[in-house]
Amino acid sequence: MITAKVTLTQPLLQQRQFVAQTGSGHCMLLDDTAGATGPKPIELVASGLAGCTAFDVVTVLRQKYHQKVTGYEVRVEADQAERPPQVFTVVRIHHTVRGYDIDPAALQEAIRLSEEKYCSVGAMVQKTASFHTTFEIVQETTEWMKPTPVGVEG
Repeated sequence: MITAKVTLTQPLLQQRQFVAQTGSGHCMLLDDTAGATGPKPIELVASGLAGCTAFDVVTVLRQKYHQKVTGYEVRVEADQAERPPQVFTVVRIHHTVRGYDIDPAALQEAIRLSEEKYCSVGAMVQKTASFHTTFEIVQETTEWMKPTPVGVEG
């Protein structure tokens, strides 16, 4: 079971700042645009989607396809409905993978598995939004990280 709670930080003031506590004991401030001391709750949904798919994709790339990933970033942009509830209607997800000889087919399959099978946040968001996913691969060029052939001294 996943749990969370939010508590109003200053109940006698007009601000709407809350402390959110997750079931695993992590805390953060939640706020609105006026207070600007923490993320808005809907921003956490976008962050949750980015994090959920990132965990899936990097795990599949490393464990199933044995890709040499040296860096990874997921960016999420979401359009919302104009009227409440302002659910996500369109989500753009961009994956940037950095590494050595990253196989584009392996990356496409890892993304597909995340979107269709593994990412629970994505499964919920897809109930109201269409996903548009793109990716790029940045080939690593750092000399000291290049594999050295066996029997060759550098």
